Amino acid sequence: MELAARLRIDPAADRAPFEQIRVGVIDLVSRGELLVGERLPTVRALAADLDLAPNTVARSYRELEAAGIIETRGRRGSFIRAGSNTTLDDAQRATVEHVAALRAMGIDDATIVNLVRRSVGDDDAG
Repeated sequence: MELAARLRIDPAADRAPFEQIRVGVIDLVSRGELLVGERLPTVRALAADLDLAPNTVARSYRELEAAGIIETRGRRGSFIRAGSNTTLDDAQRATVEHVAALRAMGIDDATIVNLVRRSVGDDDAG
């Protein structure tokens, strides 16, 4: 699911939109919905998806980077950064990279999920 669909921006809220994005991303990371190594949309793309000014999203990204939640890798983009649990962070990063490799091979997401379920012995994987 795309990041914009996971964020709820309320223009009437007391909290500024850049702060809603910042808090929303932190919440998604803490719930495991955004994984270490996962690439975030560009500032312009997220701004367009949320119908916000690019400077609003850029401010959120700058604050998330300053807090160590994300890291920007130049033209490669912005990514969720490792946290304090290095084993889990490594597992998340490996999962993100593995799914990206499978997608590059042309495997659809439903098949990827089925493969993972089968590999961990989930009897309901069909």
